[in-house]
Amino acid sequence: MPTPVISIEHLSKRYLIGHRAEGRSHYTALRDVIGREVRNVARKAVDLVRGRQIMQGDAVEEFWAVKDVSFEVAQGEVIGIIGRNGAGKSTLLKIISRITEPTHGRVTLRGRVASLLEVGTGFHPELSGRENIYLNGAILGMRRTEIRRKFDEIVAFAQIEKFLDTPVKRYSSGMYVRLAFAVAAHLEPEILVVDEVLAVGDAEFQRKCLGKMEEVSRREGRTVLVVSHNMGVVTSLCTKALWLDQGSIRGQGTPEAVVEQYLAQAAPSQDRLIRLNQYQRPSWVGDDRLRFDCLEWLSPLPLQHGERARLRLHFETHAPLSGVSIIVGFNSPAGARLLSYHMDHKVTRRDLARPGRYSVDLIIDPMILGPDIYNVDVVSRSGDFHFLDFISNCTQFEVVVGPNTPALIAQRSSGVRLEGTWSWDPAPYPSANLT
Repeated sequence: MPTPVISIEHLSKRYLIGHRAEGRSHYTALRDVIGREVRNVARKAVDLVRGRQIMQGDAVEEFWAVKDVSFEVAQGEVIGIIGRNGAGKSTLLKIISRITEPTHGRVTLRGRVASLLEVGTGFHPELSGRENIYLNGAILGMRRTEIRRKFDEIVAFAQIEKFLDTPVKRYSSGMYVRLAFAVAAHLEPEILVVDEVLAVGDAEFQRKCLGKMEEVSRREGRTVLVVSHNMGVVTSLCTKALWLDQGSIRGQGTPEAVVEQYLAQAAPSQDRLIRLNQYQRPSWVGDDRLRFDCLEWLSPLPLQHGERARLRLHFETHAPLSGVSIIVGFNSPAGARLLSYHMDHKVTRRDLARPGRYSVDLIIDPMILGPDIYNVDVVSRSGDFHFLDFISNCTQFEVVVGPNTPALIAQRSSGVRLEGTWSWDPAPYPSANLT
């Protein structure tokens, strides 16, 4: 049996989370506050001396982001890693990429690793795109002659010819992703690790990226690990799939079998208030001027097809913002975008001059999605289309048959039914035109 390119043995990663203890009464004596702070300072001093993580708060809780994970990856395989938000996918990739040190277990890599986990990782904001290509290539261990040989291919793939000598701090999130992926994929690493950063790119660029990953794996024999919420990408691109749930492997095998197992356990949430501040944002969302706080369903659950649905998004801003827009996307359980509502009209965009808490309502009248289970994405962008916040698959909801649902929709023979605009041509076609 050939030696695996990646070997993961009993891998675990523990984090310590600090909590502020809540008093049992509304009254707290000054001596209690002083005593508590003295104990906190003493504990932090001991942790500092012993080289342990410094925690804020009175109580410390252990959280295992990855727990006893073991698997192997052969050369040329494309492994799709799936799971809910917070399942440990990104932590696993960071350990494999040697960004984060595991608490227990061992990772054995045979070959150079190129990781695309965060937008602009290895980029210097003051340097131009041209200079960052050479800098990023050097970080990946490439020689200057090797980088120069691939330079034109990288620029053409990233489509940044006009901005090649512009400092990357002026790049949009999409330009960052295009350049970062182009460098990582073209500089011939033996192992390519890709997180869900491709979600920031447009559809055309995503197709290019998927085609490039297929090329480097099947034609060039390189190994690819990719995290994705799009089950269509996993089944079409990957040779194997790995399902993580609460830090542990719940299923692995062929993409079709694992995706079917993963989707079978999907159940709609009955919670009308979904806390969004607990979700980990994608690494490419570096702007923290706006953060979603919660999504609130103002309509009873489950939603009814053909009836009005209303939801409210609560968020907080930490700086003045102009041209703020909100996007709500509805996806199939397999991850395909089916419907999205954009606040991109000039009338609906809003300038938020003061930091504070805001809320915005979306009314869908009528709900055109047929009876099924759907996922929700929430997105916010600034006036220059810069991403402010992005949460993928923040909740699942169900649409059921409504009082006016047509039979074809009720029987799930048609997912969406639209009337459109029809007109009859009063003049019939001459019979000669039918041949």
